[in-house]
Amino acid sequence: MLEEGSIAPDFTLDDDAGKPVSLSSFRGRKVVLYFYPKDDTSGCTKEACGFRDAYGSFIEKGAVVVGVSPDESGSHARFKAKYGLPFVLLADPEHRALEAYGVWAEKSMYGRKYMGVVRSTYVIGEDGVILKAFPKVSPEGHAAEILAAL
Repeated sequence: MLEEGSIAPDFTLDDDAGKPVSLSSFRGRKVVLYFYPKDDTSGCTKEACGFRDAYGSFIEKGAVVVGVSPDESGSHARFKAKYGLPFVLLADPEHRALEAYGVWAEKSMYGRKYMGVVRSTYVIGEDGVILKAFPKVSPEGHAAEILAAL
């Protein structure tokens, strides 16, 4: 994970509509940048719906929510439509942002090791500096935890 107080690495990834979006395009606003493993899986859906349900509160606090996973844009579009997600989802199949933020790592399940996304969130200030880092988060109640940090 990146250190709090460091500059958030900029990146450009395609959104759920296939259009390129740069992190730097959100300068001047707080960004809740959350990394998750896979669209439409139980934990990721719970986390995304938590952000969806609290989205108005994030906007009131001057923050935008941006989700990133290795899924392709089409998968993101279906996920957003299915659950009415009002925020941007970015596709990172080459793991560029995932690696830059230290969330693409070796994981283990049932004794088998593999590379995957460690569910993590960064709160980035209006100036592009990382204010808070949340490593290895639990999807349950995570949106409320982030709101409390804002």
